[in-house]
Amino acid sequence: MQQKPPPPAAPAQAAVHHTSTVEQGKFCVAHCTCGWRGPARRARSKARSDALEHAGG
Repeated sequence: MQQKPPPPAAPAQAAVHHTSTVEQGKFCVAHCTCGWRGPARRARSKARSDALEHAGG
């Protein structure tokens, strides 16, 4: 009697990235929970777009 192989394991979920921006003097820096850190930007909007790009959105 042959046994059926076990079903394949569920695929691992992609890492979830939670980003935020931090003010550092005249600059704004995007940070992520995975450890990524974007370049210092003078424009908050650019730091936010760096974070969105990193998160894949």
